[in-house]
Amino acid sequence: MKRITILCCAALLLTSCAKPPIKDEFESDKPWIEQMTQLPPYPEERNLLAFDSGAITDNQYLVDTDSIKIGGDGVIRFTLVVRSSTGAMNVSYEGIRCATDERKLYALGRNDKTWAQPRVSEWQKIDLVRQFYAQRELAKNIFCPHRQIVTNKSDAIQALKAGVHRDIYR
Repeated sequence: MKRITILCCAALLLTSCAKPPIKDEFESDKPWIEQMTQLPPYPEERNLLAFDSGAITDNQYLVDTDSIKIGGDGVIRFTLVVRSSTGAMNVSYEGIRCATDERKLYALGRNDKTWAQPRVSEWQKIDLVRQFYAQRELAKNIFCPHRQIVTNKSDAIQALKAGVHRDIYR
């Protein structure tokens, strides 16, 4: 009788182990898919909003507020303008993927106010590239507080104006 009870318990134990694990309702098997990106109009001076990049530099860092787009793919896209102390400007259209703390360069601005495709347009970890001062500040303190994308464009602009998102406590 003991053998039958032990065999039944062992059989029950084995069948319960064979069940697939319970899947969390928030988990997803779908791979992340990046949305198609449409380039914005070239930035105009009146739409540029300066922010502190945290880097010790004479450069001024600005975002074109008209270009800010929050994608359903979890990427915030924007035009970044870096102005040197001598007036030289670098213009780029970029995206930050908040959940993974990555940045992608979509386009570079030309002197004739048109866009050019960059040689490399891949997702890069923001923390691994030293020169990403502005992108790091935007990701950590303005556009992606606690790795969560801002809710809308006005939330992003308000955080830019304040120099920090309201969910960040310094």
